[in-house]
Amino acid sequence: MPYIAVNTSKKLSDEQKDTLKAALGERIAVIPGKSEARLMVDIADGHTMYMAGEKRELAFLDVRCFGATEFANKKAFTEAAFQAVQQTTGLPENAIYLTYSEFANWGTGGSMK
Repeated sequence: MPYIAVNTSKKLSDEQKDTLKAALGERIAVIPGKSEARLMVDIADGHTMYMAGEKRELAFLDVRCFGATEFANKKAFTEAAFQAVQQTTGLPENAIYLTYSEFANWGTGGSMK
């Protein structure tokens, strides 16, 4: 199950949030074994965000996945996610950041996998 937290300084409408969720859901499929059917997306907008000591318009994505995947797949997803955020928020690529974490264990359904 992938989890994507999107934090942004931009205030997004419900329509923009739905668009971004759908775009990330579509793009997660570039990672083998991942799909929107098991994707959890958490969008938090309107944050005050600072970079290099200055208040800026930014977005940060925290992507967490059960299991490991090859670098090329993570790179392809990163590029696709940047495009989705850019199209939805209007932020330039240099204002979007992303981390990708992989976990060997994941709790769900009342137990640990």
